[in-house]
Amino acid sequence: MVGRCNILCRGIMIVLAVCLCSCACAVPRTPVAGTLHGEVSWQGRVYLDGDVVLGEGSRLLIAPGSEIVFLPASEGRDLLTAHPNFPGSELIIKGELVAEGSPAAPITFRYLDPRAPAGSWGGINLSQSPRASFRFCRFTQADSAVHSQESKVFVEESLFENNLVGIRFFSSEMLIENNLLRRNGTAIRFHFGSPVICRNEIVDNRRAFFFTSYPRDFHIRSNTIRGSSEYAVVLGEEVPDDVPMPENYWGTTDLAAIEASFFDGRRTGYLGAVQVVPVLAAADERAGISWNP
Repeated sequence: MVGRCNILCRGIMIVLAVCLCSCACAVPRTPVAGTLHGEVSWQGRVYLDGDVVLGEGSRLLIAPGSEIVFLPASEGRDLLTAHPNFPGSELIIKGELVAEGSPAAPITFRYLDPRAPAGSWGGINLSQSPRASFRFCRFTQADSAVHSQESKVFVEESLFENNLVGIRFFSSEMLIENNLLRRNGTAIRFHFGSPVICRNEIVDNRRAFFFTSYPRDFHIRSNTIRGSSEYAVVLGEEVPDDVPMPENYWGTTDLAAIEASFFDGRRTGYLGAVQVVPVLAAADERAGISWNP
């Protein structure tokens, strides 16, 4: 009997030790905060507290399969809340960023609580970044997930869902290709800039596109744009000229139905009109992401 008791006690101790070890491993490491310089590499689960800044001339490399988790900002660590920044923890990039996952190991940017709503963290704020590259990434719960100001940015093969704004930019050189943007407040919003936006699936958002001011020299083709609950395209009050968006698929070939989904000069006289002819009769089979999120 004594022997059995000793064996039982040892078994209980082993189970407790395993449980304690598991609990300890689940505790977040010290979160990243403040300003980063030089060559920085992130791998695994990384927690950000407040406004984290990558300084000029620095480079941040995020490994495939990593999770970048934005915490509720601690007191004194969310100092930048007014536009072009946002309330909540955010990543501010003044150097170079490489966030390139893989179909089997995408990189995720999310809030601490996976049940929290859109707008729970600020965004990835690119400020005069010489180069930022996102491939095979997933963005969720942000105010403006990728927000670029006067930067050069590549966004490919990535998923944006449940954000107030998916991709937002000002006077930036943008390549936005083969992405899925779904269930966002606004999928893509921009002010100036000359983006190339091709072969994306932009579906089931409140608004697919919001042009806020004088779009020029942009190329928006071969996208699937459908299911917008409010408008497919909105022109802001500083867009007096027509906006060409031919060769996209709008979920229908009925021109009147497509035009009815725009807030443009057809509704108010001081705006230009979105021009969509010719429209694609079917979705481009190359549009969207190539992996299963």
